[in-house]
Amino acid sequence: MAVHHRGVDVTTWYLEQTDPSALRPAGSVPTPVTRAEVVSPELNRFLYTSVGGDWYWIDRLGWTWRQWLDRLDRPGVETWVAMVQGTPAGYVELDGGVPDGEVELAYFGLLPAFVGKGLGGHLLTEGIRRAWGLADRWPGHAPTRRVWVHTCSTDGPAALANYRARGMRLYRTEQVTVELPAVPPGPWPGAGRG
Repeated sequence: MAVHHRGVDVTTWYLEQTDPSALRPAGSVPTPVTRAEVVSPELNRFLYTSVGGDWYWIDRLGWTWRQWLDRLDRPGVETWVAMVQGTPAGYVELDGGVPDGEVELAYFGLLPAFVGKGLGGHLLTEGIRRAWGLADRWPGHAPTRRVWVHTCSTDGPAALANYRARGMRLYRTEQVTVELPAVPPGPWPGAGRG
């Protein structure tokens, strides 16, 4: 089956926090957020495609198992998973892979079945907290001095508002035209919101 592409104007927003006191927590939701301490390309690929399939997360789709492992098996890279009744509901991938005190929220989002249930603010709150405390878990890393993220107009419609509601400050905006498939890839061929 041929994949048709189209040029799409995409706006990217870059946001940051430079002080942990800037975090504005969302209301508490009784959902545990647990660190996946065993590096697992399979888990991260599942989360990436499940969360990002509806939002044009396509950058890593062609990665080999080794590329996933090389990315995830770096000191300061962590995956935090929100669980609902034993089921992964969403995740945050932190990238503090350079021990300079900067931590990127590399990926964040919910699986489609859990969107709109109040989990996004809670998961983002916990992800930002974990980013601020990253050096406590990685000896040799400088204390976190900046947490940053970028989101774009092809991400979930609540993403930018959620980042801002958690106290992240916009510091740069870019607009480019990119070639995207005519429809998002979904988590796997034939899957989609019913």
